[in-house]
Amino acid sequence: MKFSCEKALLQSAIVTASRAVSPKSTIPALEGLLLEAEESGTVFLTGYNQETGIRSAVQADVSEAGSMVLPARLFGEIVRKMADDTLIFQEEKLKVHISCGMSEFDLMGMDPEDFPELPTVEYQNSLEIQEQTLRSMIGQTLFAVSADESRPIHTGSLFVVDDDGLTMVAVDGFRLALRREPVTSRNGSFEFVVPGPSLAEVEKICRETDEPVSIHQGSRHILFKIGTTILITRRLEGEFLAWRQAIPRNNPIKVTVGTRQLLSCIDRVSLIVSEKLKSPLRCVIGDGEIDITTKTAIGAAHDCCPAEGNGGGLEIGFNNKYMMDALKAAPVDQVTLELSSPITPCIIVPAEGEENFLFMVLPVRLKADY
Repeated sequence: MKFSCEKALLQSAIVTASRAVSPKSTIPALEGLLLEAEESGTVFLTGYNQETGIRSAVQADVSEAGSMVLPARLFGEIVRKMADDTLIFQEEKLKVHISCGMSEFDLMGMDPEDFPELPTVEYQNSLEIQEQTLRSMIGQTLFAVSADESRPIHTGSLFVVDDDGLTMVAVDGFRLALRREPVTSRNGSFEFVVPGPSLAEVEKICRETDEPVSIHQGSRHILFKIGTTILITRRLEGEFLAWRQAIPRNNPIKVTVGTRQLLSCIDRVSLIVSEKLKSPLRCVIGDGEIDITTKTAIGAAHDCCPAEGNGGGLEIGFNNKYMMDALKAAPVDQVTLELSSPITPCIIVPAEGEENFLFMVLPVRLKADY
C-alpha cells in the first residue's frame, strides 16, 4: 500500500474514526484503525468497538492499493505532531514508513484479516435531515438518556419518524426530553432506539451546515451517513416508555419566565448544594414570581425569579440539576412552565411559536419541616 495526502485531512479522518476504537480489547486489532487504500483515490479509516463502527474517508493520491491495521493512539499522535505538509505513507508486508517534511517513522502494523467486518445494514427505512438540525436535537435531549443498565431500552433515544417529521425522545425515570423537527425526506413512518453513546459520537461528527444526514434503519443496526463519514450502531430492542401518555398537558397553572433568568436563579441557589450535601429546591409559584429556596448543613439560600402568571402559591420541590439541564437545553429566550400539583411533573415548553421541544421534570417530595 502506498499513498500520499494532506496531513491535515488525514489527521481529521483519524480523529473521527478513532472515536469508535476500543481502548482495551481481547482482540488487539480493535485497539487499532483499519486503513484501506483504493486505486480510485480514497483512503478509508475504520474504528470499531463491536457496538459502534465509524468509517471516515480521505482523498489521496493512491499509487498502490492495500489494507492494514495500525495502533490508533500511536498513529494519531504521529500524524498530529508532524508538519503541515504532504504526508507519504508506504507499507510492505505490514512494515510501514511514514514521512512528512523532515520527519520519518517506521512502524509495524497488523493483519487486516484480524479486524472484524462492520455489520451490514439492510436498508428497511430511511430519512434525511439537515446536519446542524440533527446536532442540536441530539444536544438538547441527550442529557435525559438513562445510565441505568437495568432498563437498557432507556439508555438510548427514541427516534419517531412520521407526518410531523422526526421526534426524538429521551427518558431516565426522573425527566423526559423531547425535540421535534421537520425532515428533508423519509420513506414512511417508523421508529427505533439508538444507544446514547453512539448519539454522542454522531453529535461530535455533525457540523454546523445545512448538508443532509442520511439515516438508515436496518433490522438490527442503524447507519448514519454524515458527509464522508458513516457511523453504524446497533439498535436497542425493548418496549420504550409510552411517552405520549406519560406527559400531562391539562395543567391548570401556566407561568412564563425568562429562560436565562430562571437558570441564573437556580444556579445561585445551588451553590450550597453538592454531591455530599444534596437538597431539593423549594419553589413557591406565586403571583408574578417564583420564589426559590434551599438549605443544607452549611447554610441556606434564597432567590426570586420574575414570572408572568399566577401559581396560586403552589409549593413544589425539584432536583436542581434536572431543572438546570432542561433550561440549558431550551433553545428559546422564554419558556412556559405548566404545573398542576406538588406531586405531578413540571412541563417546560416554548412560550411562543411552534412547540418543537418539551421537557418534563418530576418533582421531589419536600419534608414537612423543610
